[in-house]
Amino acid sequence: MKGVVIDKGEKYFTFLGSIFGSIENIQKDYNWLITGHECYPQNAKYVEKLSKEWCWMTGEELTEMIEDENFQWIWGVLSAFPKDVTKDVVLKYKLPKADGNDKIWQNPISIQHPLSVMEIIAWDSSMTIFISRCNDIVEKLAVSNPLAEDLEEYNKS
Repeated sequence: MKGVVIDKGEKYFTFLGSIFGSIENIQKDYNWLITGHECYPQNAKYVEKLSKEWCWMTGEELTEMIEDENFQWIWGVLSAFPKDVTKDVVLKYKLPKADGNDKIWQNPISIQHPLSVMEIIAWDSSMTIFISRCNDIVEKLAVSNPLAEDLEEYNKS
């Protein structure tokens, strides 16, 4: 498991369009649980979808939403699940959160939801944290974002 922190080189954080481009749109291969979020889409359809405590969508739906409107995420955790993991199974566990979650800053790094394979965390408009069980995905993101820092190293400082 690897992770990176992106807190330099961007005017505002978190914009998912650039993240998705960096990971070659692998997000389409997963279902997503979005929790603890604060974001400001303009499209009424997305405002409605994201107005609840949690939101479940396919990778294709998430991608379409961001392609339609690449809005800024202030807070939030986007957790990726293999397509065969159902929403009902996912919701049996505690919902992931960003604000107030000190475990993000502790080594060894971990993903909050035990069934999730990848996590994107929007942290107070000041950074993006990206963690994945697939090291290759994290390495792709790091190559595309040369100012990204290894999360374990970041946590040591």
